[in-house]
Amino acid sequence: MSTSPSPGPVRVGVLGASSIAARRTLPALRETPDTTITAIASREQAKAESFASRFDCEAVHGYEPLLERDDVEAVYVSVPNALHSSWVRSALEAGKHVLAEKPLTTSAADTAALARLARERRLVLRENLAFVHHGFHRSVADLVAKGRIGQLQHVEAAFCFPPLPPHDVRYRPELGGGALLDAGIYPVRLAQYFLGDDLAVAGAVLRHDPATDVDVAGSAVLASATGQIATLSFGFVHAYGSRYTLWGSDARLSVDRAFTPPPTTAPLLRIEEQNHTEEFVLPAEHQFANSVAAFAAAVRQTLATGADRDHDNWAATTLRTAELLDDMKKSAIRVVATEGI
Repeated sequence: MSTSPSPGPVRVGVLGASSIAARRTLPALRETPDTTITAIASREQAKAESFASRFDCEAVHGYEPLLERDDVEAVYVSVPNALHSSWVRSALEAGKHVLAEKPLTTSAADTAALARLARERRLVLRENLAFVHHGFHRSVADLVAKGRIGQLQHVEAAFCFPPLPPHDVRYRPELGGGALLDAGIYPVRLAQYFLGDDLAVAGAVLRHDPATDVDVAGSAVLASATGQIATLSFGFVHAYGSRYTLWGSDARLSVDRAFTPPPTTAPLLRIEEQNHTEEFVLPAEHQFANSVAAFAAAVRQTLATGADRDHDNWAATTLRTAELLDDMKKSAIRVVATEGI
């Protein structure tokens, strides 16, 4: 079912009552002037009603009825990873624009298929990888482009955090769980952000937990066509770490709390030279609100012009991320976790 555009904020329906939706994206959708939450759907009626009460919208029991609503222009998908592909497809086929939680799908083939469908239907499709919408990464990129650290030679990036509650969906292999898709996507996209999409997987290691049958940690080495190297780490068996370092020929630039800075936290950027260190405090931003606002702007632009002018660039980068994750999974040396998580 296609939906006629409204002149006001983009009317968003929500598929899934997840933790990330409750903590990050739904508050952003509610607080962003260009979006409004129309309804929230869950397979559990009580959960739908609880979320709807919290976010001042209608509760819907089941996902299909939400996709049939005329008052929903766009859908935010926050179901488990393995269900993303089918429900994003259903939303696109219903004529809805889609913002989907990362990863968009669990395979490059599925990601490519959805990107093609969105283009054919002239609908906006975006992956909610919020950190790329925080302005301090653009500030870092500007410094690198201006030669502040010399020639960029090496990227180091890590996103790691402590073990999750035992029944967390990320320990469910049949639902697309595991550290590679949940945490590894961050440093992989960070490497693309600074080195471009022309990257190859030189090697990878995944730490497999036999009790849950998912990977709980890993590392990878990527190489660019011009000889730059990225070393990446991820997992949920660690003390918290969310950082990256750009090594240049003249200096080293480091950022902490790189992927999940709270909206009120001003990021700290450090540049270290042989005999000199500088620190810069950059403005705080709400990266989830930025992601939501960018999605809403793309929807409004598409409704006005009939096409998503940024689709091809977005699709190329998103597909390359999925391909790199696939390559890491296929080529990885697997080691068995000998201690409990």
